[in-house]
Amino acid sequence: MPKSVFLQEEGNTPKNRIWSFLIIHSEKKNSMKDIARHSKVGYTKLKQIWKEFREKKIVLQTRTVGKAKMYRLNLKNPVVNKFIDYYWAVVDYYFISRLCR
Repeated sequence: MPKSVFLQEEGNTPKNRIWSFLIIHSEKKNSMKDIARHSKVGYTKLKQIWKEFREKKIVLQTRTVGKAKMYRLNLKNPVVNKFIDYYWAVVDYYFISRLCR
């Protein structure tokens, strides 16, 4: 599976993979298990990063389905919105720079 443009340009780190997944799928609510699987981050590592994301209110728990807690990006957080803008700016810059070659 090819890496996203953002990961190619900014580094294929666990935190960047989580950010990328959450931004691309910002309209969906996902469990931590789904986020770990789709972003290809180990569940233990996700839990470490997730603690920070929850403390900084980057993600919000939306509901519980059985034992699974569902989360989504907190689009009311100005830091999240700035990061989303940055994410798409990196992607745009990559494609614009490719067109100008």
